[in-house]
Amino acid sequence: MGEGVTLTLIAVVVLAVAFDYINGFHDTANAIATSVATKALHPRHAILMATCFNFIGAFAGTAVAKTIGSSLVSETSTTQTIVAAALVGAIIWNLITWRLGIPSSSSHALIGGLLGATLIAWPPLP
Repeated sequence: MGEGVTLTLIAVVVLAVAFDYINGFHDTANAIATSVATKALHPRHAILMATCFNFIGAFAGTAVAKTIGSSLVSETSTTQTIVAAALVGAIIWNLITWRLGIPSSSSHALIGGLLGATLIAWPPLP
């Protein structure tokens, strides 16, 4: 492995990709349910629109990430383990709410997981 690449970093990247995938089908279902249920859009068209706009939205800006990184948690105390714990919590919450058909926000789940993991890990280990 390359210098500075750890098993924890690889785990965080794998969890982030898994969260992104789950976020896609979780939030897309929330976004298109109303337009499909009211027959305003055919399911194929609604899914195509959601896919396109989710992809475009990923490149629209980084304001939310900057706010989370600078205002909610301290970058000095946030470790890869905390990020991994936040991702695991958000993934589990998304899967539970998806399975039960309860609308919820993946972004809120991730932020809540990050804040919760940071609080549990406080004070940071030396």
